[in-house]
Amino acid sequence: MTEETATPPLLERISDYLTWYAQRTPRAEALVLGTQRITYQQLAFEVDSLSCALIAAGVRSGDRIATLATPHPDFFIVLLAASSIGAIWVGLNPRYRLEELTYVLSDSRPTLIFTRTRIGARDYDADIASIQAVLPTLRWIVLGDDPVPGASASLSAFVAAHSNTKTATLVARRDGVRATDPALIIYTSGSTGYPKGAVIGHHALVVCCRTQHRHWATHPLRTLNFFPINHIGCVGDISCFTLLGGGCIVFLEQFDPTACLALIAAERISFWGGVPTTFLLTLQAAAFEGADLATVQRIVWSGAAGSAELIHALAALGKWIGTSYGLTETVGSVTFTAPNATIATLIDTVGRPPPEYGLRIVDEEGRPVPAGMAGEIQVHGECRMIGYWQRPEATAEAFDTDGWLKTGDLAEMRPDGNVVLLGRRQDVFKSGGYNVFPREIEQVLERFSGVRLAALIGVADPLYGMVGHAFVVPERHATITIEDLACHCRQHLANYKVPKAFTVTSDLPMLPIGKIDKRALVVRSKEGLAAG
Repeated sequence: MTEETATPPLLERISDYLTWYAQRTPRAEALVLGTQRITYQQLAFEVDSLSCALIAAGVRSGDRIATLATPHPDFFIVLLAASSIGAIWVGLNPRYRLEELTYVLSDSRPTLIFTRTRIGARDYDADIASIQAVLPTLRWIVLGDDPVPGASASLSAFVAAHSNTKTATLVARRDGVRATDPALIIYTSGSTGYPKGAVIGHHALVVCCRTQHRHWATHPLRTLNFFPINHIGCVGDISCFTLLGGGCIVFLEQFDPTACLALIAAERISFWGGVPTTFLLTLQAAAFEGADLATVQRIVWSGAAGSAELIHALAALGKWIGTSYGLTETVGSVTFTAPNATIATLIDTVGRPPPEYGLRIVDEEGRPVPAGMAGEIQVHGECRMIGYWQRPEATAEAFDTDGWLKTGDLAEMRPDGNVVLLGRRQDVFKSGGYNVFPREIEQVLERFSGVRLAALIGVADPLYGMVGHAFVVPERHATITIEDLACHCRQHLANYKVPKAFTVTSDLPMLPIGKIDKRALVVRSKEGLAAG
């Protein structure tokens, strides 16, 4: 593989890569969904047409354009069209309830929203009517369905009615968009309160995707995208990453393990990305036995730590496997495991930071700590968000005086430079005066035979202040007793780290992206204690 193939060119705006590949590989597939197959030439035409319509409809630089949709070509067309003319795209998760939809739209105040009116069994007509009462000036453009009362038009009608923008006007608008301008807003999960909108610029998105290409170079590049469109995993790690490499995104509107395996074979997927939960479900699917994975070159998980069982199972497939660490505010991954990483390194760490990013571990006063000492991860470089949308205080709090981004994640750096994640700052608790890092205990539990997944939360205790409550999901047909789990923990952990309560359960509550929902576990723990 040549350097040119491995690392895409450095262009100013994320949307510039569409023009680049439409000129050089116009007939190459860019987007696929079912029987819908869109080449780079066709994609450029669709994006140009919508960009012209947005300009004619009065969309100005800095206006927000929202989208409520599944992982679908429509979402990416709207994102590229809006960001290419200086508007700021906002993604909405179809799983949002009315209150969540209203909050994000009221906070971001978009000019237009492109929406589906029905997804699966859910009809959004009532939600749309409720939101229209709160935001009467918001214009609605319907994707793929008949317009609802009060909506402006269908997508095709909107484009047809606003098709008089001159090419020179479109070129001038795009030329006026700077690399440092915002391209999109991604709302965080809101684990510590109302979600905040992380504003992400064109340049940061480009830099992060190019860095990922240097670590995950894959040719030909064909990816599978089933992530919700309001998540950086969908927008950055898969969609923009694939666009920068001139590859093809194969969309799956709703994650399904059997469908994933079928698409990997039928669409010749070469880069298989996901979170640990999606990989676990896929490996356990009945269709996995005999699945055709011949075209897969790289398997990468992120978003959460993989269990020892999962990593051994992935390694047994004989493919290149790796993991990384990042968050919405870092735009993309800021650590990567090495190509020759051992299984132990893949289990215990998230790899090393690349040289173009600054990453340090600091104590509570912001002072760097030596290798082997726990502290907060801070990040510096071109891989950071611009700030939080209309929250100057939160933005100021997110950075120190020297511009280091405070991630809120606790970790330690090993002497070999690999980073060991210890959990979120708000998840760490003191028990009898000692700090307890949940991920350390979860890894010990996941090494116990028959354990598929483990999660630890801190719960109030009158004697120790806080103690651990472990939730454990066993392997299918495995029999696990609480006594055996406690004995295993006592053999491998100091006594203050041993959970004081265990719950063996068939499942764990999950956030839409596939991470364990620890807030829901806190509720489940309280309900269990009350029932007891």
